[in-house]
Amino acid sequence: MRLVVISGHSGSGKSTALHVLEDAGFTCVDNLPASLLPQLISHIESLAKDEKTETKFAISIDARNTWQDLERFQHLIESDKELGLKCEVIFLNARNSILIQRFSETRRKHPLSNHSRDLKEAIQKERSLLEPIADMADLVIDTSNLNLHELRDLVKTRVAGNTHSGMSILFESFGFKHGVPVDAETVYDVRCLPNPYWKPHLRSFNGLEKPVIDFLSEDDDVKEMLEDIIRFLERWIPRYDASNRSYITIAVGCTGGQHRSVFLCNQLFKHFSPIFKNVQVRHRELNITDHNRDN
Repeated sequence: MRLVVISGHSGSGKSTALHVLEDAGFTCVDNLPASLLPQLISHIESLAKDEKTETKFAISIDARNTWQDLERFQHLIESDKELGLKCEVIFLNARNSILIQRFSETRRKHPLSNHSRDLKEAIQKERSLLEPIADMADLVIDTSNLNLHELRDLVKTRVAGNTHSGMSILFESFGFKHGVPVDAETVYDVRCLPNPYWKPHLRSFNGLEKPVIDFLSEDDDVKEMLEDIIRFLERWIPRYDASNRSYITIAVGCTGGQHRSVFLCNQLFKHFSPIFKNVQVRHRELNITDHNRDN
């Protein structure tokens, strides 16, 4: 039996995430009152006893719940996990400016806005209400820089496609000049390494292409950095896994997110994909999510 809880800010993409899970065979319930969660879980458990195949449910819980229900949510989920329920909380987030832009473009009304509370105030109120859920989330997805198709792909590979009992690991390359991923548990800064951008014959290539791969593969500092990161992760990823973590995002950043971080993330993927069951790599600035491998 598997239960996925989708929560997050209005305008962050919760409906899109729920639709992806529905297409993947989940039975979905939108905007479930948190107070009804125990009854739903009892129903799921009764179904699981009668069915040979895995029962998969996904529910959406948002700020339209009463604040009393939201305060009880953490206790309800922790109690269910103690009873052995495979429950994952996925929280979708986005910057305030992005949320305001999305509401302005769609001309939708924020569920918490009214005659005395404008859009900006409603977004801030929602952040406060949902903070307990965000704090306990197994996976936080920042959708600020994701378009609709990228969000669908991310949910499909990381959540819907995560059928294993082990942890889902994502290596994500990014450029510091575009901002640090807020949903990463671990961030490595590799801007100290030689930058192919300053080599005129390499500038037009990225870290996925042979000229850059050859250049970085031959550099001793790059080799040493890669070895140190691998050594650290080999020691600590199993500790995360042993603590029943469902997801971990490891971000590697260079200046523009085109060369060094891309190369190193691919090398990390190649090293760890034979070791762990669900490993993916995403290159944020190249808009590529690929190499999903299930062993």
